[in-house]
Amino acid sequence: MTSRALTIGQAARAAGVTRKAIRVYETKGLLPRPERTSTGYRLFSQDDVELLTFIRRARALGLRLDDVHAVLDIRRGGRPPCDAVRDLLDVRIAEIDATVDDLLALRRSLAEARKAAENDRSCGEPTLVCSIIEKPRV
Repeated sequence: MTSRALTIGQAARAAGVTRKAIRVYETKGLLPRPERTSTGYRLFSQDDVELLTFIRRARALGLRLDDVHAVLDIRRGGRPPCDAVRDLLDVRIAEIDATVDDLLALRRSLAEARKAAENDRSCGEPTLVCSIIEKPRV
């Protein structure tokens, strides 16, 4: 361990993550088990803070914890993980593109329903709940 031991709160602040995130990362094996004081408090090194910062940045790019774990495993195996990171980013971009397409289709559907609702003033007609939703749209 490097010279100065940090508490979980200090490490969290230094890395820009929460204490809860540190516990999750430790449980998932992203972060090595820290040393503990005789009273059970976790102690973190500056290396741990740098790893936590890396994890936070990877998460900010949209990588999942399993993805981050895979990247760290590659690095721990002695190889640079940049090719794997590029592949993971390509997958996330494709997923986001698909989500955007789905959201745009939903927006079109909502806009069409709203336009039809403006022209359909049959709210007084007997329906189960609301004719705007119950009437099928073509």
